[in-house]
Amino acid sequence: MKRISILAMALLTAMTATARTFDMKKLGADAEGNKPCTQLINRTIEKAAAEGGGTLYFAAGTYLTATIHMKSNITLHLEAGATLRFSDVFEDYLPFVTLRWEGTVMQSLSPLIYARGADNLTITGRGTLDGNGLKWWQWEYDTRKVLKENGGKLPALSKLQQMWVDANQGLEVSDYYKPSLERRMFRPPFIQFYECSNILIENVKIINSPYWTVNPAFCDNVVVEGVTIHNPSSNPKGPNTDGINPSSCSNVRISNCFISVGDDCITIKSGRDADGRKYGKACENITISNCVMLSGHGGVVIGSEMSGGVKRVAIANCVFDGTNAGIRLKASRGRGGVVEDIRVDNIVMNNIQGDAFIFDLFYDKTSVVEPVSERTPIFRDIHLSNITGRDIKRIGYVKGIEEMPISELSFSNVRMKANEGFKAETATDLRFNDVDFSVEKGTALRFNRCKDVYMNDVRAKKLADGQLLVEMEDVENAMVIQCDTTLVKWSK
Repeated sequence: MKRISILAMALLTAMTATARTFDMKKLGADAEGNKPCTQLINRTIEKAAAEGGGTLYFAAGTYLTATIHMKSNITLHLEAGATLRFSDVFEDYLPFVTLRWEGTVMQSLSPLIYARGADNLTITGRGTLDGNGLKWWQWEYDTRKVLKENGGKLPALSKLQQMWVDANQGLEVSDYYKPSLERRMFRPPFIQFYECSNILIENVKIINSPYWTVNPAFCDNVVVEGVTIHNPSSNPKGPNTDGINPSSCSNVRISNCFISVGDDCITIKSGRDADGRKYGKACENITISNCVMLSGHGGVVIGSEMSGGVKRVAIANCVFDGTNAGIRLKASRGRGGVVEDIRVDNIVMNNIQGDAFIFDLFYDKTSVVEPVSERTPIFRDIHLSNITGRDIKRIGYVKGIEEMPISELSFSNVRMKANEGFKAETATDLRFNDVDFSVEKGTALRFNRCKDVYMNDVRAKKLADGQLLVEMEDVENAMVIQCDTTLVKWSK
């Protein structure tokens, strides 16, 4: 047995020794940022992959590149002071590849860093990935302007737009999504690994993404650790430049990240409408911990593309400072999918520009009641605890749909100081225990068309003169314990 163990170790050592490090500067990459090195990078990846894997090492300097296609057992290592700056020439991201774009699988321009069906992918180091997104953002704004001026249609298609149309003949999307197809070309995500496993992205700084920044799709075992993401939120603002968006991924760990972007900081997704249900792959077993979120539409968001389902998510030990929303769950009729088993604990919020908490199944405000079917979204079994917040505009709201109320939602040990309070409409099994919702104006908590509401030790250290702690209208089966009932109003 001992001889076998020694032999196994020797073989392992030999295999490990074959994983070479390729110094890109020594191989001829221009570190002054004048000459593109796209071909050299991708040729080196091919060479390393043929040898079983290896590391591409970038010493301090600036390296110009376009799309990088990674393969199994490849590491990109950016030393401190190294910057990979990506091309803003759209044609450099041809040919089209298979990707998931906002919840729909299609052919489109390649992500800046892309892999499909690969294992053991690593991006590491203290260097910077610069997406050089300004031109992409301006194209988006210009296209929106043209659409608005022409009744939602493009008067003519560019060569790339026509190529997109030709490549996606027969693409089926929901009515909700069709207006965006009029753009006929889509900005690529910065990093999308598609159907890959064992992914590690650590320590690097990622800036100026053309679109979503870290966006694994259909992947397993994803770790994003110690990453800084900064996409401008003003002057200029990068539209839809979300931070980290796992889509239909399993076993994802996001920790110790710093995120400030022009859209949601972290968003969990699983496909849009019929296309999402066709793949039927949930985003599951997700942990988000020890992260700081500054500018962004939401701190941690689930949806609205959640048609494959989202389950078993733990969010803990995070700070949201200056985001528009804190915790936000959003979906609408037509999505389908189930969001369940969500735990949020030990969160600090400050300077929230909108709502600290949003649970919204009525995201598409034009939708109408329909029979329960695969199109019906479900939010249930969501629990929040040990949360503090100050300088909040609104504490938030719950809004279910008539055919599917939001259910099993609880708040425990929550302290919020806000301008306005919390509203719940069309929900069941709501529980508030040891909650202080102090507000400057209006009622602290309002319930409408709800069932099974339980409140224990709910209070407000501060209420405006003459205002109520709780208002209940059309509420069935409510229990109020250890609350100041003189500040509770019941009505039908």
